[in-house]
Order: sequence, then C-alpha cells, then structure tokens
Amino acid sequence: MTTSQLAVTLLGIIAIAWVNYYFFVAGRRAAVAAAGEGPGPQRIRIEVMGGYSPAIVKVRAGHPVRLEFFRNETNSCTEEVVLPDFGIRTYLPAHQTTAVEFTPKRPGSYEFACGMGMVRGRIVAES
Repeated sequence: MTTSQLAVTLLGIIAIAWVNYYFFVAGRRAAVAAAGEGPGPQRIRIEVMGGYSPAIVKVRAGHPVRLEFFRNETNSCTEEVVLPDFGIRTYLPAHQTTAVEFTPKRPGSYEFACGMGMVRGRIVAES
C-alpha cells in the first residue's frame, strides 16, 4: 500500500467516525422544559444558528406555548420555521426574536423544521 492510499484510507475512516458521532451521539440532546406556571403561556427561547438550541422542548398539553426564536445567522435555510401540526409557517428575520404561539391540545410529539425541512426540532407535550 502506498503512502497516498494509506492517507486516503485513514481519512475515510476518520470521516466515517465523524459522521456516526454527529448523527448518532451529538444528535441526542436532552429536552428542555418551557417555563411558565402562571396564567400566561409556557415560554422558551430557541436560538437558531445552524440548528435549534434547544432542539427538544417539553411543554404541558392543553396550555398555551410561546416559542421565542432568536435567529442568530443569515443562512437562508433557517429563515422560516414550520410547525405543520399547528398550521404555522413563520418568517424569522436575522438577528431578531420572533414569537410563535400555539396550544398543543393533546399529549404527543410535534415536529418543527426550517422551511426546507433540513433543520429540525421537536416539541414534547406531556399531560
């Protein structure tokens, strides 16, 4: 095996390891509970920068929710957020906070994503 073949093989192994780590280990994030015990909506701030942080949000079913998306980038992929289960599609201006409000009627898992469907998050409504 030549030096170039060995280098290509090693780079391939490193790339495979990185892809597995990124999709199977780094993608498992803990859910963050929304704040709000009073009469107002449950609130949580979500930073949009190459992804959603936090990407998984826990809320109480049957209570209003207010997600405050702060888009800290100008990437065109993240200029919209879509919550298909609630019929919401909202433009997120760069470097601004945009509130999205809805009420999950039943416990369950609800997805949200960018307009292209590449950047994803999840809302877990519990009873």
